[in-house]
Amino acid sequence: MAKTPVCVVGLGLIGGSLMRAAHQAGREVFGYNRSVDGVDAARADGYDATTDLDATLQRAAETGALIVLAVPVPALPQMLRHVCAVAPQCALTDVTSVKGAVLEEVAKVGLLDRFVGGHPMAGTAHSGWAAGDAGLFHNAAWVLSVDEHVDAAVWNDVLTLALDCGAVVVPARSDEHDAAAATISHLPHLLAEALATVAGEVPLAFPLAAGSFRDGTRVAATAPDLVRAMCEANAAQLLPVLDDALRLLTDARDHLARQQSVAELVELGHAARIRYESFTRPDIVTVVLGADGWRDELAAAGRAGGVIRSALPTLDSRG
Repeated sequence: MAKTPVCVVGLGLIGGSLMRAAHQAGREVFGYNRSVDGVDAARADGYDATTDLDATLQRAAETGALIVLAVPVPALPQMLRHVCAVAPQCALTDVTSVKGAVLEEVAKVGLLDRFVGGHPMAGTAHSGWAAGDAGLFHNAAWVLSVDEHVDAAVWNDVLTLALDCGAVVVPARSDEHDAAAATISHLPHLLAEALATVAGEVPLAFPLAAGSFRDGTRVAATAPDLVRAMCEANAAQLLPVLDDALRLLTDARDHLARQQSVAELVELGHAARIRYESFTRPDIVTVVLGADGWRDELAAAGRAGGVIRSALPTLDSRG
């Protein structure tokens, strides 16, 4: 059975890596990028890319392609209006790091019944087509939303793409994803920016900086507009965890000021890191897509740490 073609809108780090991985998996894949340089680079590497958005979406409509929106959050409303006008019947997903804000924009243009939110938990501090890598998603967690509007057939299409790209899929509700992303993605960005800023004010810091500084500030090398977009779009979920981090740091600061130990914070952090290193991911294998309660089953399994590593049964495929 032929695989669904893939139309990638935005050929930066994630979109470009997805195009490469989908092509490597034997998919027909084509894409759009606003930057002429990005398109020229993609074409030079042998990929089917153009700066003509309407032509790209028209081709998606004609081939029944799965459209992947790989543009920053601020660009989504305009892109969604184009999709609605040219290819409203195509299955639709995205790869942005917030899900609630995207869900709202999709609802505004009336495309919810064709949409499954997505977020591959992979990336680097680099951007643009040249930063892409077909292996970027290998064994990475790729979140797929299981909100109440989600259609089983569309979900299965997006699941298949994520698996083809080498990822393991984590099903989650959009609001739960955003709460987690605030903690393990957006807060680290702000902490890295703060650490880099503080170190930049100490004359001898950079000459002495080694592993701790390098690892703690890696994501501060990310393009500032991308960091702003993800943090600001998820402000409601980010604020509580930022408050928690500030409280812990303030408590540590107060202890040091009183010449007391910071053991509590150090030991809590150490214990949490050890738990992370030993965290296991059981396989999700028995949920039948489209069966009664399938979205709730997947959300609960994802919440418990489960992942999908291979295709799930569907109502149509059961013997």
